[in-house]
Amino acid sequence: MISLTMDMVQYDCPYITVTDDVDVSFYTMHWDFNAAREALETRILVKGEDRGSLTNGLGALREQAGMREFDLLSRQGESAVIKSFIDQTNAMKVIRENDGYITGPFRIREGSELWNVGFDTSDAADDALSDLERENDFSIEARTSTTLDDYLDIVQNVDPAKELLDGCRALSDVERDTLERAVDGGYFQTPRDATLGTLADEFGVSKTAASKNLRRSEQKVLERVVAAMSSLDETARSERE
Repeated sequence: MISLTMDMVQYDCPYITVTDDVDVSFYTMHWDFNAAREALETRILVKGEDRGSLTNGLGALREQAGMREFDLLSRQGESAVIKSFIDQTNAMKVIRENDGYITGPFRIREGSELWNVGFDTSDAADDALSDLERENDFSIEARTSTTLDDYLDIVQNVDPAKELLDGCRALSDVERDTLERAVDGGYFQTPRDATLGTLADEFGVSKTAASKNLRRSEQKVLERVVAAMSSLDETARSERE
């Protein structure tokens, strides 16, 4: 499988047009081509800079050419989830006609989209890229070839990967920032380039506060790392048996 990550600008996509004018971002949770309606059916997370931006973004989306309809499924604060139907864009048509498929969520913000698409062969990917150039602007951010072994490794280790992601999500903003600065500053190197004193000064807190924030972040992340290692061990034992 050929996996492509693309920075895509479509000129017929209502979501891109809205992000040009309003401080909102879209993150696709589900794409599907509804053959009966000849439209793209999507479920999308919408995030605004604030509540007002979200309201303005949803309002602007209803007015866009190519937007058939959308239903507000849920809303909380500056975030919402919608189900929408839009006219098939040129780029998505090209992907489908070249037997391409979605391999990951799309991110749409500031007038462009980050796409994750796949093709079974290199020739199919090259043909799609050639066709896309006619009516779209894009750049290839990454192109990788995934073997069967790579695919099996991903599928079999979804649970350990989720453990690590959950550990990252469990961090507060302060804990995350403290841990990132400690790593980037060389706190864990020997000899240390950063100390509790430099971290405290950078965040404008006491050494005690910096130490607590760092210890809490280490504990949350390491607990998930240990859980992920246990899951990997269980998978390895199952394969041997």
